[in-house]
Amino acid sequence: MDDITHFFTQLIEQSLSIDIAEAEFKRLLAEDADLQNSYSEWCASVGVSERHGFREFCEDYIDSQNDVWDQLRDYDE
Repeated sequence: MDDITHFFTQLIEQSLSIDIAEAEFKRLLAEDADLQNSYSEWCASVGVSERHGFREFCEDYIDSQNDVWDQLRDYDE
């Protein structure tokens, strides 16, 4: 499962936009049966729908990154 989440984070960081990352993910998902299987397993293991799982991961990832910066700003004050 770590492999697919690592793949997700790389895709997000390369795209710099949830919408672009999601579009690229959907394109890759349509072309790669192994990715489809891994994604299905990941969705089942974390309890999210395949339709919205990647977007939910992206939003959670971005929120966690923002939290890090917020904590650093709070530390400086």
